[in-house]
Amino acid sequence: MLFKARTRRSRILVAVATAAVVVVAVAVTLALTVTTYEHTSPRAARDKASGSVTGDVDCRRAKCVALSFDGGPSPTTPKLLDILKQQHLHATFFVQGRGHISKYPGILRRIAQEGDEIGNHTWTHPRLTDLDEAGARAELTRTQNAIERITGTRPVLMRPPEGRTDRKVAKVCRELGLAQVLWSVTAKDYETTDSALITKRVLEQTHRDGIILLHDLHKGTVPAVPGILKALKERGYTVVTVSQLLAPAKPQPGMVYRP
Repeated sequence: MLFKARTRRSRILVAVATAAVVVVAVAVTLALTVTTYEHTSPRAARDKASGSVTGDVDCRRAKCVALSFDGGPSPTTPKLLDILKQQHLHATFFVQGRGHISKYPGILRRIAQEGDEIGNHTWTHPRLTDLDEAGARAELTRTQNAIERITGTRPVLMRPPEGRTDRKVAKVCRELGLAQVLWSVTAKDYETTDSALITKRVLEQTHRDGIILLHDLHKGTVPAVPGILKALKERGYTVVTVSQLLAPAKPQPGMVYRP
């Protein structure tokens, strides 16, 4: 009986040890295959940078938040530009190619002429992580070329659709001279036309050095902007573009900036 008990105990120990080895092997495999990429926050980028800031806003001292819009230009964009101009503010527009840049080149030109920042949001809004390198490069390059042809300037910022990125996307962006910009505030304005709700969601999430994501093409968004700007000003925020938020740091191609 003693021999059988020892044998049974040995078999259990062997089984446990084998299972542990399998778990470790799986963990190591997952660790090696998990997609990683270089990322930093606007504040961390500023802290590492030296030099002076061009312009009248220094986010090392001011309580800044960047305002950004995805998916345009659209017929609603001119009204948004009017609001920003009246408030003497600038935002960053991550524009899309098909149905937007291609359809409203005059609005894109106005965005550039009024001093707002323009970034790349791909041509057809696919998940870049679902494409191979050639496909991702084609989406971004076509948009880069169109923006440069219309405005005379080639963007240095991009926003991956749905915020989905990986090492492959980072590699393509690095080759194209594009820094990736994510966000910390989203009103999910694509699922509501309630401007009051959009305003509430933005204000609840906003913090210093954050990046607000809105979509100027949705019905409830532009009407919410005046109230958002008013409330942010009352709370001591200075609204800036993404590049102003990073300054004196310069956007680094391939890098992911997320608050």
